[in-house]
Amino acid sequence: MTEEGRLVLAGAPIGQAGDVSPRLREALASADVVAAEDTRRLRRLAADLGVEIGGRVVSYYDANEAARAQELVEALKLGRTVVVITDAGMPGVSDPGYRLTHLAVEEGITVTALPGPSAVTTALAVSGLASDRFCFEGFPPRKTGERARRLSSLALEERTMVFFEAPHRLKESLEAMAGAFGADRRAAVCRELTKTYEEVRRGGLGELADWAAAGVKGEITIVVAGHVAADVAPDLESLVAEVDRRVAAGEQRKTAVADVAKGAGMPKRELYDAVHKRSP
Repeated sequence: MTEEGRLVLAGAPIGQAGDVSPRLREALASADVVAAEDTRRLRRLAADLGVEIGGRVVSYYDANEAARAQELVEALKLGRTVVVITDAGMPGVSDPGYRLTHLAVEEGITVTALPGPSAVTTALAVSGLASDRFCFEGFPPRKTGERARRLSSLALEERTMVFFEAPHRLKESLEAMAGAFGADRRAAVCRELTKTYEEVRRGGLGELADWAAAGVKGEITIVVAGHVAADVAPDLESLVAEVDRRVAAGEQRKTAVADVAKGAGMPKRELYDAVHKRSP
């Protein structure tokens, strides 16, 4: 190639167009190609910002991501600057972007980012929960059994956890979290962050599930406190019960024993023997 192509992952505002940085304005105006999750929303954002997009605009969303990624890599190989922008937040974080980034890295193409607002860190900051260590778990599985298994595997996670969820599944997910983590586990449901009707509800998971039963609208981010290990010797009976619960949810007994023992800081063999004695 005569020039080096450059892939730019552009963080989009999660609610307020005024949160856009001057660098994003410049990137949209100067890019050779702008790949947008929703081209109509992109043009609306550009109009709000008074920015004229000078390059070619193409769609880049879940259904066409794999095919379009290869096409965009070819443009990058020709020395083009490609900007990827999703509806809100950072491309690749529960949004299209990973496949293209992976291909570009494999080809030795420069990949950079224009940081912007993120629902993940914004919700974490306003939740009132510990933010020194956290993990992002994306959307919980939609199917009841898969969701129960995923959440069960996180029961002893000590870091604060951040999830996305659709409003019509919020009640069921909060109930499942209450079952996996305990109804009193502290959490925050952040709705419509940075927007006109922003709302943050804080409380125990059981309490929040009851609140969500009436129906909730808008973009949802859930922040859940991590497991706090007791400063006493682990209660063997409760650990066996945790293994039994995981197995009932579909997890392999060997995997459940290893994970629970690790979280409790006890020898795996000791817990396995206790589970085996209780087994029919």
